[in-house]
Amino acid sequence: MFQGIPMTSFPTLADLGWSNRWLGQLSIEELETRLPARVAEVHRDRLLVLSAKGPLALMLPSDLSAGAVAVGDWLICDEANLVADRLLERSTRLARRAAGETAREQLIAANVDTAFVTTSCNADFNIARIERYLALIHGGGIEPVIVLTKADLDDPEPYLDRLRTVARDVAALAVDALAPDASERLAPWCGTGRTLCFLGSSGVGKSTLAGALIGRSLATGAIREDDAKGRHTTTARSLLPVAAGGWLIDTPGMRELRLTDVAEGIDATFAELVETARLCRFSDCLHETEPGCAIRAAIEANQIDPDRLRRWQKLQREDSWNSASTAELRARSRQFGRLTRDVSRRKQSRWEES
Repeated sequence: MFQGIPMTSFPTLADLGWSNRWLGQLSIEELETRLPARVAEVHRDRLLVLSAKGPLALMLPSDLSAGAVAVGDWLICDEANLVADRLLERSTRLARRAAGETAREQLIAANVDTAFVTTSCNADFNIARIERYLALIHGGGIEPVIVLTKADLDDPEPYLDRLRTVARDVAALAVDALAPDASERLAPWCGTGRTLCFLGSSGVGKSTLAGALIGRSLATGAIREDDAKGRHTTTARSLLPVAAGGWLIDTPGMRELRLTDVAEGIDATFAELVETARLCRFSDCLHETEPGCAIRAAIEANQIDPDRLRRWQKLQREDSWNSASTAELRARSRQFGRLTRDVSRRKQSRWEES
């Protein structure tokens, strides 16, 4: 058994989500000599991957650290020597600034199609936190869906009404994670080759919903009565098969979510403010006391909540600060990516000439 997959039944590349996007990144030589695989678990000294030939445990090459790999990544490997060769470019990604003072990016997941922002109909419900998750998801190029749990304990309509004012273009639904139809409610986002993940605080029902999707229970923890928050139950990320088709990246609850390099995601999350700001008289309007400020006019007309403006500006400042401090890290990463592609092209050229 490997993460619930019988050793006698291996997924095909198409089942795993393989497409022409990744096929086009391989040279002719790599097509003939390398095995494509998808990362299911990341450990300090090795990767657990899924391939059309079954699960494999791969060693990391000297030029690739575990921190540069995310669950959901595609790579090609040297099957004979059980070594990861190189990562393929991602279609989508989730990343945050790592905890602490070091300007370091921490990968959460890669090549995700839909991210479920999970919160509950109780004290955990927090608009500012939901906006933060939406900015992260939009910034990674991923489709967000908001899932309200514990709908059996409180009327979900007031919560859904609040969501409609801040996430007008995002699908939102209320579910009872323990109900028999919980997995059916999420079925529209499942399917062969699709990849999902749950994001949210510990204790809001992510593991229960994940268990409903994969057909077996995951570890859950108790909920504190004073603030409706839970203990961390999932401690590591892993790629799990969904019973209705597709894959789920099981992620731990996050106590801290610092944004970096998601300016476009913030704009997508606050789209109505961005649209209104374009009507301001000055392009560099701060939306404070400037004449001709369309944002202030909309606030005075009760068309925009001033608290939403403040949250938008706060996330913009945070992202600007964190992105500036990690700019050098991203530049090195892009340089390494270009170097890797150049080496691959030179290898292919030599192979074609021989």
